[in-house]
Amino acid sequence: MSFEWPWQYNFPPFFTLQPNADTRQKQLAAWCSLALSYCRHHKLYTLDVMEAQESPVFNNKKIERKLSMEAIQVVFEQLSKKGNLEWLDKNKSRCLVMWRRPEEWGKLIYQWVSKNGMVNSVFTLYELANGDDTEGEEFHSLEEWMLLRSLQALQTDGKAEIITMDDGKGVKFF
Repeated sequence: MSFEWPWQYNFPPFFTLQPNADTRQKQLAAWCSLALSYCRHHKLYTLDVMEAQESPVFNNKKIERKLSMEAIQVVFEQLSKKGNLEWLDKNKSRCLVMWRRPEEWGKLIYQWVSKNGMVNSVFTLYELANGDDTEGEEFHSLEEWMLLRSLQALQTDGKAEIITMDDGKGVKFF
């Protein structure tokens, strides 16, 4: 299934931050939505700011327009304020993209556990994210850092406990 671009993506002014505050707010919301949808579609969890400008999401070669580095930074800061992006370094050159927040992933994982009658079961992190049983689930192939954060959210809610096993970490669901 190919990625479906929003109508704005082929509209040249979309690639220039608008001076009017209301227009700019709507534009930034559209950019945030586009960036998260693109990352979700391609299962991207980390972005490099310098590479972002050449990424198809910020560079429409068909209309020969790209978002400036300054504008990309503004979009990333907006995503950060919304809790969908976290910087990996002080220079803000690499970031984690959370197109679904840890609590949302945790909810999906717990729904799967409950639906399959696996409450009170213990899983390794590998089994949960990459096992045959989770094939086809949205959280299949979830990167370990996000999986751990999701499980920590469930642990806070009293629905899971992260445990240390001989070969790494695991989780028990309640």
